[in-house]
Formats: sequence, structure tokens, C-alpha cells
Amino acid sequence: MNGSNLSSSEHDADHEHTDHSHGQIHSAHPHVHSEESLRKIVNRLSRIEGHIRGIKTMVQQSSPCPDVLLQIAAVRGALDRVARIVLDEHLTECIARATKEGNIEVEIAQLKAALDRFLP
Repeated sequence: MNGSNLSSSEHDADHEHTDHSHGQIHSAHPHVHSEESLRKIVNRLSRIEGHIRGIKTMVQQSSPCPDVLLQIAAVRGALDRVARIVLDEHLTECIARATKEGNIEVEIAQLKAALDRFLP
């Protein structure tokens, strides 16, 4: 249950692209990212999901609180790394695309709104 083996994701523009939505925030353009990028993010989230199940088991088995807190910190770090990948990809792909398409103001406003909810 260690998140330290998570490496940074790299976007490969040569891969085929797939549309996906970003929940309740609807952008001015379709969000299109490489299959490889999506696969890496989903794989990381799957590992985090498994890690959380492990923490749940630790709690059910009355594991020492410091051990549980250490694992929670590892999950937080792993989630922060996924968020960083998503943000980086958004800046390099979506913001760049919005700039080319002339709707950067809308995209920046949506990013600011998302960051207001994301950051403490």
C-alpha cells in the first residue's frame, strides 16, 4: 500500500484521442485527451481505490491509528499527484486549444472556478 511507485504521466500527442466530460463543469470545447493519458490516470485511480480498500480493512481490523494515518497520507499524496497530472494536461492541451480557438476567457474562468473548489 505504498503510493511512492507512482510516476508522472506524460501526454503523447501521437495517440488517438477520445472525448470525455469533466463532471458538472462544461467547457466551451470538447475535452479530448490521448488514450494513453486516460489509461494512466485511470490506472492510478484504480491503485488509489485499492489502497483505500486496504485502509478500510486496517480500520476494520483495529490496526494502530498511526499506521492508518500514514496510509491515509499516502492516499492524499497519490490523489494530489493525479490532480497535478490532470491540471498539467488541462493547461497543455485544453487551455492551449482554447487559445487557438479564441475562447480562452471562458476556459480560464472555468479553470478558476474549479481551482476555487479544489484548493483549500
